[in-house]
Amino acid sequence: MTDRPPQDGSAPLSRRAARAAAQNSFPADAAAGPAGEQPATAAAAAPPVSAPRAESRPAPAAGTLDALFTGELSTHDVGHVPSRHDRDRRKSRIATWVVLIVILAIIGGIGAAGAWVWNTYETQIRSVMGWEEPKDYEPGEATGEVLVTIVAGDTGSTISETLHDAGVTKTSSAFYDHLIATAQNPNFQPGVYALQERMTSEAALARILDPESKRQNAAQLPEGLTLDQSLQTLADSTALPIEEFQAAAADPAAYGVAAADLEGWLFPATYQFDPGVAPADMIRTMVDRTVESLDSAGVPVERRQEILTIASIVQREARLSDDFYKVSRVIQNRLADGMRLQMDSTAQFGYDEMHDGTASSSAAALEDDNAWNTYVRDGLPVGPIANPGDVAIDAAMNPAEGPWRYFVTWNMDTGETIFSETFEQHEAGIAQWNEWCEANDNRGC
Repeated sequence: MTDRPPQDGSAPLSRRAARAAAQNSFPADAAAGPAGEQPATAAAAAPPVSAPRAESRPAPAAGTLDALFTGELSTHDVGHVPSRHDRDRRKSRIATWVVLIVILAIIGGIGAAGAWVWNTYETQIRSVMGWEEPKDYEPGEATGEVLVTIVAGDTGSTISETLHDAGVTKTSSAFYDHLIATAQNPNFQPGVYALQERMTSEAALARILDPESKRQNAAQLPEGLTLDQSLQTLADSTALPIEEFQAAAADPAAYGVAAADLEGWLFPATYQFDPGVAPADMIRTMVDRTVESLDSAGVPVERRQEILTIASIVQREARLSDDFYKVSRVIQNRLADGMRLQMDSTAQFGYDEMHDGTASSSAAALEDDNAWNTYVRDGLPVGPIANPGDVAIDAAMNPAEGPWRYFVTWNMDTGETIFSETFEQHEAGIAQWNEWCEANDNRGC
């Protein structure tokens, strides 16, 4: 029910004025009435004061009912005129919140600054404070099963990186450091080995040297292997002569591939073959898996060789999965601008120094005029340079959006890469890479 305003048009009385009016209307000597007659009740002796009190409150504003349901007002607030005490208390609450927000902002700023310092200088801080993080997992942490492939020509250094990439060891140098510290130089046998995640380097070495850990009739082709390496891995894993695989791979048309060779067409994955399977059938299984990946990425049949070529470069150049799509964009931007790709991986492949363990190319490789060297040839190389996986194929077909024309992996341990639009920005990235290499004994540089 809405309160009515006074009929005489006067302004509504306040609560204090209403009380004073009621008291002044009945002086003490008149309270008893004529001839000492007492009023029957207090209500009868005095005019009602409830109406002025009600009239002292302003009519509820439009939307008050909605405000009640939304929580903007409480039932106590409806019709309530804030007193000076209420206003002071509200100001005090606001001031308290402002102070709290300022304090939290300061703490947050300190935390953010501390996080930046830690992320940027973690290695140096650990070194100075003696907080060196262990390079190896602790005994008893091993879990699950991981298949790891050792290919012909692998050394303790390359196997160390393979184990880390597979999640077996904690750092890329842990296994190699263990070999050095214990003065061991085992004769590693190519094949597929069943290991576990989060193993100590000592336990991983024991498992690799145990013949029982080697999987028979299993082949695991890691991403980025060349055709020659893939065929050798198949021979080593199945104990069949390499010549049989080379003969089976000599005719790409037998597998529906319209190319000079099967470079890039043997899909990287783990395969388990039944005893007695012929090398040609193994190769057909791998080619079919590549076609499956191309179709999943939406690659037209007439573009398969082109996309595999781009994907193979992406596979060899990018280190982190998110960067695959950026490297693909760099390739597209350079092709669109008429720039030479100048990818080290292509120079290394053409000069046969692709797997020497370093990211940079020799001067001879950069200058050699072959059909794959994008330092001396325009456009894409003549064909793929390695076996790309699903992510690389998808990235080749769907590059990220961006203006980048340059990139450099500045941290060879983590794979962190700087992408740049201008050559000046790229030079700054190269300087950061040089600093990392100097501080880390040129490991992988």
